[in-house]
Amino acid sequence: MTKAELHDGTTVDVEVHGTGPTLLLPVNPRPIEGAQADEMRKWGTDPALGRSLIEGLSDAFQVAAFDYEGHVLGNPRPDTLTPANVAADLLAVADAVGADRFAYYGYSWLALSGLQLAIRTDRLSALVMGGFPPLDGPYEEMLRVTMATHEMAVSPQETPEAPRTATGGTPRTSDDEAPQAMTGEAPQTSDGPDWSSVEVTMTTAQTMQFVTLYQALQEFDDRAAQARIGCPRLCFAGSADEIDYSERWGGVHVSLGGRIMERRGELEALGWDVHILDGLDHMQAMQAARVLPILRPWLASQVGSR
Repeated sequence: MTKAELHDGTTVDVEVHGTGPTLLLPVNPRPIEGAQADEMRKWGTDPALGRSLIEGLSDAFQVAAFDYEGHVLGNPRPDTLTPANVAADLLAVADAVGADRFAYYGYSWLALSGLQLAIRTDRLSALVMGGFPPLDGPYEEMLRVTMATHEMAVSPQETPEAPRTATGGTPRTSDDEAPQAMTGEAPQTSDGPDWSSVEVTMTTAQTMQFVTLYQALQEFDDRAAQARIGCPRLCFAGSADEIDYSERWGGVHVSLGGRIMERRGELEALGWDVHILDGLDHMQAMQAARVLPILRPWLASQVGSR
């Protein structure tokens, strides 16, 4: 087990699997088991997602897997979870495994973290963003959602503890960090879980760190940033990756898949390879069975394999 020291002095465990070109993979490498795993499946979450991705990639690449999301939830940084510090943390992981050059794959807020990394280093051999648009990202909308989440954490309702997910947090909605902590079974509607009725169980420090992140991104011009990305790049999302948040969550519509589809031609002109997973929502499009057929051959074509 390798440890990487992050910007706040804490350390995160990094599991290294396989040989070949290095891929940084911010996932929980340890499957969740038992009743907790059963509860996660009710939310459409794979309790062994990280392990499945590792197993699908480590025969061709050196996979450096680390539960960054779980780490920041366990060691919240309410004042310092900024884009620059996140990028520095990711570089610290690369340093810890001795990777001068490396590829990166992240999903949702960990995808936007990869974009922040790409504009701050020339060490990236390839960038893959899943479930978050590289162009005209919904930073303003997500600030409203995270601020609403924080306000609910400040004045919590009495609810049972939420089950944890395969990536170290509690069940997610359309964006991993937004209404992140939810309790009890997913209320069902004819269209699936009723996300609007879940409750926040995160601490104020946990929620505030994501407010800090999105506040820092309000002035970020992802269109201007495209010229600063010097590596091959891929983005993908489900075509149904859309969510309308009720007033208690900020009253906004967050478009992830739709925004990528609308800007596909422009993204491709800017050098992005684009994949759309027809009919899939945020959770469905992050599953290993959907990701690996896109991720593995693309990485092999760009950085080679073992």
